Amino acid sequence: MGTKALITGSFDPLTMGHYNIIERAAGLFDELTVGIIVNPSKKSMFTLEERKEMIEETLSHLDNINVDSFSGLLADYVNANNYNVIVRGLRSSVDFDYELQMAQMNDRLFNDGVETVLMMSDPKYSFISSSVMKEVHTLGGSIEGLVPDIIYERMKQKLAESK
Repeated sequence: MGTKALITGSFDPLTMGHYNIIERAAGLFDELTVGIIVNPSKKSMFTLEERKEMIEETLSHLDNINVDSFSGLLADYVNANNYNVIVRGLRSSVDFDYELQMAQMNDRLFNDGVETVLMMSDPKYSFISSSVMKEVHTLGGSIEGLVPDIIYERMKQKLAESK
C-alpha cells in the first residue's frame, strides 16, 4: 500500500508557506490530498469553490495532488477516506505546541496506522499566515511573492470588486 497523505487548512487564501509545504510533501508521498476545511463560522474572502479552483490551478504541475473539502471532525474524514499520513506545517514553537496537542488527540481517534508528520516551514515563509495576507492586502500593502501569482491576481480582483 502506498502512502495516502492529507494536508488540511482553510487556505483562504493559499499562501507561499502552504504552497512550499504542499510541494515538498508531494515529493514525499504517493498521493497527497489538499483538504479544505469548511468552517461556516469563519468569514472567508473566497468561496469554497473559488479556493478549490485556485488551489487546483496553482498545483496543476503536481500529478499526485487532488483537492477536496470537508467539514466536521478531521478524524472522521481521515478514517472514512483511509488516509495513513496527516501533514501539518509548522512556522514556530507556538504552532508546535498546538499541533502536538492536536496530533495526540487525533491519535486516539484515527484508525490504526495513521501518522502525523510535522514539516517545518521554509524560514522565508515563517511569518506568513492567510489572515495576515488578507489584512495587509485589504489595507493596501504589498503581498506580492507571499501568495502564488494566481491567487494574488484573484485577491486584487476581489479587492477591486469590493470598492
